[in-house]
Amino acid sequence: MQPHQYFMYPFSLLYDGITRLRNRMFDVGVKKSIEFEIPTIVVGNLAIGGTGKTPMVEFFVENFKEFHEVATLSRGYGRRTKGFILAGLGVTADEIGDEPFQVFSKYGHEITVAVGEQRILAIPQIIAEKPATELVILDDAFQHRYVKGDLNVLLTTFQRPFFKDHVLPMGTLRESPAGAGRADVVVVTKTPGSIDEDEKKEYLEQIRPHVKKHCTVLFAGLKYGEPYNVRTKEKGDFGKAVLVSGIANNKLLREWGDANYELVEVLEYSDHHYYAEKDIKYIVERMEYHKGENPVLLTTEKDAVKLNANKFLPYLQEIPIFAVPVQVKFEDKDRNILLDMASKVIRNKAYQSEF
Repeated sequence: MQPHQYFMYPFSLLYDGITRLRNRMFDVGVKKSIEFEIPTIVVGNLAIGGTGKTPMVEFFVENFKEFHEVATLSRGYGRRTKGFILAGLGVTADEIGDEPFQVFSKYGHEITVAVGEQRILAIPQIIAEKPATELVILDDAFQHRYVKGDLNVLLTTFQRPFFKDHVLPMGTLRESPAGAGRADVVVVTKTPGSIDEDEKKEYLEQIRPHVKKHCTVLFAGLKYGEPYNVRTKEKGDFGKAVLVSGIANNKLLREWGDANYELVEVLEYSDHHYYAEKDIKYIVERMEYHKGENPVLLTTEKDAVKLNANKFLPYLQEIPIFAVPVQVKFEDKDRNILLDMASKVIRNKAYQSEF
């Protein structure tokens, strides 16, 4: 623990007390959790950002969209609007948020994408407008206890697992590690491919005291795909790049970029950064500075949907923008376990609705 964190202890203690009281009110029924007839999968975390929620949501979308009518529901963090919005033709990242827009850009022709701060109200609205919906995947809703999820998937990173973290503002946790007790499955994300079974066992032993007896613990890494041109959707061959990112932690992205390309400059912004005109002008200025090296602008899919907005076209239309797709990477055994758990939830709900 860093010395300055000790000064945060009273505030962390207060925040912890407030969140524990709120959770207790749900546990004893003072606050009500509603279970819907339609199956719901909750993807979330205890920490603030950076655990890989969007790749996990896309993992479920990829594996169930061919067999079920899938909808994703997010709060739409960072959007410039309020209330319930069903994504459709002409929608922008400003209207629904960068991550929902990323999902809509990739799967909007196959699934329903919606945003709404009050998920308990948004789910009935989805069903009303899309009555064929058979599965709702809730992004970043682990603390939204008004909805009782049928499968609660808690993500925590290998680099900063919740059992080594502290409640805000001392650390990054939104609630006590005891909150992990609500999880049906814990996925340790961003797990390096080099770790062995002994290291996994050590993590498992430290997670177990915080979760219920039959909670499943799985491990997953991140897989960076081949970058593609955001305008043509074609993959390209390049050697040098200016890396631009607005994510919670770009350490792994930067390591991947350094290993595969020559990064002539790295521009880092805060998570869900709202790119203003001054930011775009600065990015153009840095690209111009390196033009002799002929770099591309390399970024995340989340940032690409904002940088490729029409309002920035006058500045960036001559600059090649390449987005890096990111996927959750499971070992076959862990992948099958998670998909079996989700499939069971869907089957059970379908069975219950018949009687």
